[in-house]
Amino acid sequence: MSERQFIPIRIAILTVSDTRKLADDRSGQTLVDRLTADNHILADRKILPDERDQIAAQLRVWCADPNIDAVISTGGTGLTGRDITVEAHRDVYEKEIDAFSTYFTMISAEKIGTSAIQSRACGGVANGTYLFALPGSPGACKDGWDGILRNQLDYRHMPCNFVEIMPRLDEHQRRK
Repeated sequence: MSERQFIPIRIAILTVSDTRKLADDRSGQTLVDRLTADNHILADRKILPDERDQIAAQLRVWCADPNIDAVISTGGTGLTGRDITVEAHRDVYEKEIDAFSTYFTMISAEKIGTSAIQSRACGGVANGTYLFALPGSPGACKDGWDGILRNQLDYRHMPCNFVEIMPRLDEHQRRK
């Protein structure tokens, strides 16, 4: 049996914050550093305010771009009134990856105990593109990448991974 070859994934990073700029975006930079260290491609990067319509619109733009395979957002997943990233993601999802939030909470709980219950990390698929929402701390971004996304976005990861099913994510949109 031949060993699988690595397939780089084109990933867009979205930081959701009313106050951060590129120079002080530690969470977004954590994701950029990790994905590039793992030989993936940074396809785009933006910072948007906590505005549901703007976030959903940007996710839709990226989902329509054939040069973007996955989007990872950071920030806006908590419980406060301005935390609306999860709702914006769900406005766009065709299918939610329910176990993503469950597994993220399990990983997070090992580090921060019951405080993990306040996170609403989530994942889904739209227009053949993976979408993941992580909390807005560098630690949470490390946990999400190191504990889940590094493996699931690596074609070599067995027994299964997100990359191997990418060609079939939009099969329902093709003519029969």
